[in-house]
Amino acid sequence: MKIIKSIPYDGYHFEEVHFSFIDKLFIKTKYRKIEFNRNMFDQDFSRIFNYSFNKKNKLFNIESNNEKIANTLIKKFRTSHTFHSTDEQIRSLIEDIAQSLIYLGKAYYFIYDNESKDDINIRSFKGIGLFNFYNLFLQLVPKRLSQDSDNNKIYQRELRLLDKSKLIKFNIPKKIKKILFLQNRILASLDKHQYDTTKFHSTATYKNPNPNSSFDFLVWQATQEKILYHATRKTGWNCRKNDASKHSEFFIYHRLIKFHRNQLILRDHILKQLSAALTNIGNKYTTNFYITITPTSHLSKIEELNELEDRLAKEEVNFTEVLNFCYERE
Repeated sequence: MKIIKSIPYDGYHFEEVHFSFIDKLFIKTKYRKIEFNRNMFDQDFSRIFNYSFNKKNKLFNIESNNEKIANTLIKKFRTSHTFHSTDEQIRSLIEDIAQSLIYLGKAYYFIYDNESKDDINIRSFKGIGLFNFYNLFLQLVPKRLSQDSDNNKIYQRELRLLDKSKLIKFNIPKKIKKILFLQNRILASLDKHQYDTTKFHSTATYKNPNPNSSFDFLVWQATQEKILYHATRKTGWNCRKNDASKHSEFFIYHRLIKFHRNQLILRDHILKQLSAALTNIGNKYTTNFYITITPTSHLSKIEELNELEDRLAKEEVNFTEVLNFCYERE
């Protein structure tokens, strides 16, 4: 096994990789199974911003002692979409990071040098096989085939030592991480047994082709729904159900406030980490460089949501105002 200083390896095609016992200790060879409720939650929770807002409104304040370097560094991050506006770039970057944090629990970026242009670009990578040992970041890369179709060369296993100064890691807030862990365990169980009602159908026979079943499917459905709402109580997710015949309007809008607050906690945590990462990168170009990215008044604040929740409890605000605040604020 070779030990080399290198950039992260992110070109996995698992059918072309030869995994040993040691490799399997560090590398997951299977992706997470797509689950019904869990997948819906991940999509909803990572959709932090309202895309129907007026694009003339500025979403983020950028405070820096070198505005030119600050804007340049922000645009060095590769996002899922290409934008000319710095605002759009930051928004897309936050949601990219949020998706990775919610789905994988971590988000990694690496600063790649472009020596021919004396430039850099910052791209995400999955972090497969990455681990920390005595403050060193190492990535185990298994034996693998060349990705060149005309070349059948086999590359030997490598242990790559990554440059810590070029590695950017985003983590999820501890509070959010805890409630997601507890919620996702229950969602996984519900998804696993979602279609178990088929087991309770009576088997048709020649003598009785249309057997009656005493199993009450409505009770089964109501029980699953009750468990689902209990599991999502701390995140506030509405499970994409807004049936006013089953829940009071207060219940629906109180949960909406809670869900949006958790999104804002995640958003602000990502912004804080992004500001720190950009400051560290900028200090390589100019001394004492700093950058701080914060939401403008066109984005909701946690303090405002807390105040709104208090007013709702005191019956000082109607449900339309709550809906407009959470969905039309931008």
